[in-house]
Amino acid sequence: MPFMKAGGCVTHLHYFKTKITTMALLKTFTKTIFFSFVILITAQSTTFADGGFPVRPGRLLISPSVSYFFANSAWDTTGGPAKRYPNNGKYSSVSGVLYAEYGISRKFAAVASLPYVYNTYSQDNTKNITSSGITDLETGIRYYLANIDYIYYFSIQGTAITPLYSNNPSLGYGEEGGELKLAVSGSGMLFNKSIYFNAFDGVRQYFGTNGPIQNRYGGTFGVSLDDQFENQLSVSATGIFSQSDDTRFSPILESNKDFSFFEMSLSYGHSFTHEISLFATAGKFLTGYNTSQGTLFSLAFIYRLDYR
Repeated sequence: MPFMKAGGCVTHLHYFKTKITTMALLKTFTKTIFFSFVILITAQSTTFADGGFPVRPGRLLISPSVSYFFANSAWDTTGGPAKRYPNNGKYSSVSGVLYAEYGISRKFAAVASLPYVYNTYSQDNTKNITSSGITDLETGIRYYLANIDYIYYFSIQGTAITPLYSNNPSLGYGEEGGELKLAVSGSGMLFNKSIYFNAFDGVRQYFGTNGPIQNRYGGTFGVSLDDQFENQLSVSATGIFSQSDDTRFSPILESNKDFSFFEMSLSYGHSFTHEISLFATAGKFLTGYNTSQGTLFSLAFIYRLDYR
């Protein structure tokens, strides 16, 4: 049974300074759910989506996943100590993502992800505000650059971002974008245990007015717990740094575009068969600015189908 490779989860939210009024609640909710969209999508990208390991030609990987994110405090624009949301505010988000990856040849693979989110924000003595829908479709091509002794692999990936909604800032920027990402992966032995690692760094640009440019980075280290490679543990560090000329806390029809966060997560993976695996992940935001300080839990299934 092949050694499993799974990654950490990550998701992120905007913090919005509000007064304890209905309009302020709407503004805070809009910011928060947009951050959750970004974080949950990142969080549910398992490591095979971010690493350099090649996919066998003719193999289709399908990974449905679900995540739950919760936050009641946030870092402001200074990145100082996190503060509670006004009026005992609480935010939660449930997200589902369908990810697919197909090996076209020994050098190329096609990737795609389609997310759906359901978000809730509440304050004391105020009616809950919810938002839900399909967010940004991401499609891309990965090219495997090289390998070293078939142990270390290098890849580059280009991704197109297409919003499947309009005039709804609670689901994202509503802008097309693109990303270029480099990745390296490797495997080996450490203290008589099979290990692997993944590391990636990508630059993403949204093309709208003051569209942010983002650096998305991360790394995963995993170890097999048995000789049959059926169980594994992995630890991941992931972050996003987003920069834009628009540094304001925006009204409800806009979304914050200037923020950052750094998150750590721990994952457990189990392979039931050669074709089916399950990964469970728990993550925590450690630092950031213009970002909610939250906790994330996720489950991801991986199905492997060979067509050649």
